[in-house]
Amino acid sequence: MEFTGFPVAALDFYDDLEVDNSKSFWEAHRHVYEESVKAPMVALCAALAPEFGEAKIFRPYRDVRFAKDKTPYKTHQGAFVGVGPSMGLYVELSPRGVRVGGGFYHAETPRMAAIRDAMAHDRTGPTLRRHLTVLEKAGFEIGGERLKTTPRGYVADHPRIELLRHKQLIANRSYGFEKVIHTPAVQTLVRDDWRALRPLLAWLQRAVAGVPEDPTRQ
Repeated sequence: MEFTGFPVAALDFYDDLEVDNSKSFWEAHRHVYEESVKAPMVALCAALAPEFGEAKIFRPYRDVRFAKDKTPYKTHQGAFVGVGPSMGLYVELSPRGVRVGGGFYHAETPRMAAIRDAMAHDRTGPTLRRHLTVLEKAGFEIGGERLKTTPRGYVADHPRIELLRHKQLIANRSYGFEKVIHTPAVQTLVRDDWRALRPLLAWLQRAVAGVPEDPTRQ
C-alpha cells in the first residue's frame, strides 16, 4: 500500500474514541481503525524502513492490569524505530494530529549514570547541548520526565544541571491539524525530522556504549 497521508476519518475516529472508549464502540468502528489509522501508519513506516529500519507499530489495546484508568483502548497510534535500549525514533497519530520525536524514554540505573556522566563531562556535555540547541532552533521542543531535585553526585550549580535532571530526554515536533498530514508530503516531514534527530541519538548511543542491558527488563 502506498502512503497517501492520514485521512480526516482517522482524527474523527480518535475524537469519538475519547468520548466513548468502550468495546461496543471499538467493535462497531474497527474497520475505520484498520483502514484509516493502522493501514496508513503501516504504509508510512514501510516507506521509511529502507533508511531507518523496521518500525514497531504499537497495539491499540491498553495494558490496564496495574492502571487506575481501565479504559481498554489507546487514543493514539504510535510507531517506534529502536536504535538502542529504550531509545529511538517515534511518530504518532492522535486527536491532536501528527507528532514526531526521538530520544530515550527509559534508562536503568547504570545507563542513566552513563548518560549523566556524559552530560556532565566538559567535552561531551557541550556537544549534547549544541545538538539540542540545533533541534530547538529547527522547531523541536525538548522534554521528558525530570527530577525536581539535584541528582545524587552532582552539585546544584553545575553548568548543565537542567540536563542532568532529565530521567528521559525527548525531542518532539507537532504538526497538529496542518493540512499536510492528510497528504503524502507528511512522509517527507517525518523523514527530515528523523534525520535531524540522528545526532542526538548517536550521542545517546555513544554515552551508553558498553553498559550492559538489564536482562530482567522486557
